[in-house]
Amino acid sequence: MTHPVLGIDIAKLTFDACLIRPDGSLRHRQRFPNSATGFAQLAQWLAKHLATTDGLHACLEATSTYANALARHLHDAPHHVSLVNPARIHDYGKSRLTRTKTDKTDAELIARFCLTQVPAGWTPPAPDISELQALVRHFEVLAAARQQHLNQLETATSALVRDSLATLIEHLERQLAEVEAAIPRHIEQHPGLRADAALLVSIPGVGARTAARLLAEVVQLKEFKSARQAAAYAGLSPQQRESGTSVRGRPRLSKTGNARVRKALYLPAVVAKRYNPVVNALCLRLAARGKPPMVQVGAAMRKLLHLAYGVLKSRKPFDPNYAHAA
Repeated sequence: MTHPVLGIDIAKLTFDACLIRPDGSLRHRQRFPNSATGFAQLAQWLAKHLATTDGLHACLEATSTYANALARHLHDAPHHVSLVNPARIHDYGKSRLTRTKTDKTDAELIARFCLTQVPAGWTPPAPDISELQALVRHFEVLAAARQQHLNQLETATSALVRDSLATLIEHLERQLAEVEAAIPRHIEQHPGLRADAALLVSIPGVGARTAARLLAEVVQLKEFKSARQAAAYAGLSPQQRESGTSVRGRPRLSKTGNARVRKALYLPAVVAKRYNPVVNALCLRLAARGKPPMVQVGAAMRKLLHLAYGVLKSRKPFDPNYAHAA
């Protein structure tokens, strides 16, 4: 081993760290505050246990948004940083027959995963993408809260509760309108986002809202090496279940990836089945082979992401003739 590795198990308020030094020895530290104060304490702790932090590879799970600030801080330090799908860490732990689960052992597991698997580096999104992501995700939170209160209003019997819910719904609707207007305004103010959004909406089935969600969630979509890689990131790759002569499971989407992307593509895929000539032809072929409707929708979601990758990579609007040929 020639470089130090840092595994971080992060939660909303705190994080635990496990450092594997170049000589293979371990150092643990628990309960750093997940704040600027904790980040400074982490830097001091690393300086205490390392002669130099040059070449440090830090690894964190991509859990909600709790890791974002620390990951950005470590990247700016600068250190090599990896944000890893928690499913990969979980499966790695199973492969090691790990039975004990505490914050301390989780941090060590992440460090050993980083040491042996050497995950790809992570680069923070540009400020315009970060702001768009914040707006899109806030809109989704507000929409979910509004729907929850509407559901409660349907069954509420108390007049006081109904009045309270109506007030909350009215407030949320005002906030939704404000954020919804801010999203296209933000895109319009940034030439790169504006150009990418124009390319995406050229695809039948992809509207302005879907384009914004894709630009927010599939960060630097055109930077993937292939459309298949982008589909794998979103968990839209088909997963086979066959073994020997007895196991013949139905292929299904892996769903090991960004769930927000899959959610963003579901309704557009339903629309594209009818109105996008490329997606429609794909679904007709699947139907002729006896594939059920949900398999067709899954394939349509994957095809839409492929088309999105294609227009962003080529910098050309959707062309059904070119897409059919591809």
